[in-house]
Amino acid sequence: MSLGRASRRRFTLLAVTAVAGALTLSACSGGSTAGGGGNTNFVTGSGGVSTVAKGDRVAAPKLDGEGLDGKPLDLADYRGKVVVLNVWGSWCGPCRLEAKYFAKVSEETAGQGVQFVGINTRDAQRDAAINFEKDYGVEYPSFYDPIGKLILRFPKGTLNPQAIPSTVVIDRDGKIAARTLQALDADELHKMIDPIIAEK
Repeated sequence: MSLGRASRRRFTLLAVTAVAGALTLSACSGGSTAGGGGNTNFVTGSGGVSTVAKGDRVAAPKLDGEGLDGKPLDLADYRGKVVVLNVWGSWCGPCRLEAKYFAKVSEETAGQGVQFVGINTRDAQRDAAINFEKDYGVEYPSFYDPIGKLILRFPKGTLNPQAIPSTVVIDRDGKIAARTLQALDADELHKMIDPIIAEK
């Protein structure tokens, strides 16, 4: 019995290490290489933003857990809105560069049915993430996901977040519409989300 428990623990540790390793390889890179190809039905534009035509989109995974504030947070509460999901860490340089733009665009688009939500990852101390949000004026909620469990819920072959930072846009029907694997400024963020806001 204890052997089985030990090997389950070892397997879980290996899986978490693999996720952390995969994110580390692409973490905080400024690169814009994002995969299309195969039968993925998504296209990567010159700005590093991958998009999916409305009829080809797949449902976003169920994302629920605890927010940085310690309260329950569930993406399903924002169904019917365009959700801008940003994966970030307080330790990540490009995340620091884009944070003020995300805070600004979040305020600018709130009246258009847009909800920004963060996924804070690989911050062992919650306080570091909370201070990051205060420093950059980020007022929208963020999941606290120190070992990247929520990121693993995205199906392979979709526009899943594969780097830190990553931004995924979910349309009003709860489907994955766009993704970028690099930091964005306000103009780039608007170019990514405005077409999805305009959809009927």
